[in-house]
Amino acid sequence: QVQLEESGGGSVQAVGSLRLSCSASQYIYTKHCMGWFRQAPGKELEGVAALDTDGDTSYADSSKGRFTISKDGVRNTLTLRMDSLKPEDTAVYYCAADTQNKRRLWVVPDAWTHWGQGTQVTVSS
Repeated sequence: QVQLEESGGGSVQAVGSLRLSCSASQYIYTKHCMGWFRQAPGKELEGVAALDTDGDTSYADSSKGRFTISKDGVRNTLTLRMDSLKPEDTAVYYCAADTQNKRRLWVVPDAWTHWGQGTQVTVSS
């Protein structure tokens, strides 16, 4: 059973930073592409960033230049470093994983098989 567990969410003021983590088994970590999505109240699930098994990264326009997706090989953890946070970044953030690299389809939630439970990020102005 694939298990993804997010952590690191919380409340922060605008222009602050947060670092989200997604822990996974070594199998998932090494054999799956992984990504981050978010869902704000009343809005659809939105792709934030993705990291495929070749090490290529993809970012949504809203996160490009402010967020960084990376892997921590020691802890088998996917991280999302979020800087210059804005109130509109407030959402529940989800970690996702799948066996196939997504390329341009990474933004499509249905293209991902495994999901974590989510962690709340709240940015106040």
